[in-house]
Amino acid sequence: MKHSRLIHNPLKHLTMFNSFGNILRLTSFGESHGKGIGGVVDGFPAGITIDMDFIQKELDRRRPGQSALTTPRKEADKVEFLSGIFEGKSTGCPIGFIVWNENQHSGDYDNMKDVYRPSHADYTYKTKYGIRDHRGGGRSSARETISRVVAGALAKLALRQLGIHITAYTSQVGPIRLEENYTAYNLELTETNPVRCPDPEKAKEMEQLIAEVKAEGDTIGGVITCVITGCPVGLGQPVFGKLQAALASGMLSINAAKAFEYGDGFKGLKMKGSEQNDVFYNNAGRITTHTNHSGGIQGGISNGQDIYFRVAFKPVATVLMEQHTVNIDGVDTTLKARGRHDPCVLPRAVPIVEAMAALTILDFYLIDRTTQL
Repeated sequence: MKHSRLIHNPLKHLTMFNSFGNILRLTSFGESHGKGIGGVVDGFPAGITIDMDFIQKELDRRRPGQSALTTPRKEADKVEFLSGIFEGKSTGCPIGFIVWNENQHSGDYDNMKDVYRPSHADYTYKTKYGIRDHRGGGRSSARETISRVVAGALAKLALRQLGIHITAYTSQVGPIRLEENYTAYNLELTETNPVRCPDPEKAKEMEQLIAEVKAEGDTIGGVITCVITGCPVGLGQPVFGKLQAALASGMLSINAAKAFEYGDGFKGLKMKGSEQNDVFYNNAGRITTHTNHSGGIQGGISNGQDIYFRVAFKPVATVLMEQHTVNIDGVDTTLKARGRHDPCVLPRAVPIVEAMAALTILDFYLIDRTTQL
């Protein structure tokens, strides 16, 4: 007698994971060329003052068409909140929001309907789900990150009350990179140029390189560095809830992200333990360290120092030049993509990196509140 049909598999009908977080949880929805992009933020603390202008400014930093270095798609990206906010403060109820799409050019993607873009999600999506929205990539489009930026802006407002601040910047484009640690730069200069680099001279070189690559119909990648200041001691857990693992998970869920390292990362492999150890000392009654090779995290738990990490992003897969590929029947063919695409994701990815960091830190702060009575 067979009993296998009696076994309950909770994942049997689960087709896609669309939520991020534990106590603080974002569930997002929408596609690039659908009616809109939105989300629901659950577990957000009550009583937080909601600065609508700040949230919109964060969206404007991610918005397409903001400079010659980004996709020319023109979207206002105005967020509309549906719930969870009353008289300018969060109520503790789920915060629902939506950003309506207004400038879809779906016809630009007709020549990609039956072919797979090299290194894009086209092939894997079609194979996994049996159906694919070819209009701008559907759910695989980076337009999905609108919901992350809105939720991240909310998290930033809560973290601001705790004295925690998050700043990201472009530290490398192709071979052009900043050679020094983040402490050597004035991070307030990050927003003074379209590439979002705190070194004005390097920023000009990066801008020129992106412009040259764009003129060729090609794309280029690079690195974003992120710094979290004011983080208290104790966020994270020692085994499967390590803070750096959660940050890495958030960062590597961003479109085109390829690698993550924190603290000295791979560079630290050149040092001996005696050189890399962050030596403790008593600073007027407060335990701190002379150096921060650890990147603010030890044993998976924040140690009170600045948390800093780097995220590498690959060149955008959609290039506006002819490439060999196959169609949905596996027949060899060529494709010259059309449409509006970023030649480099880095300038618009900076606020997305910050948003995912903010969601992670606030979530782990709320988790830490459950550790001891």
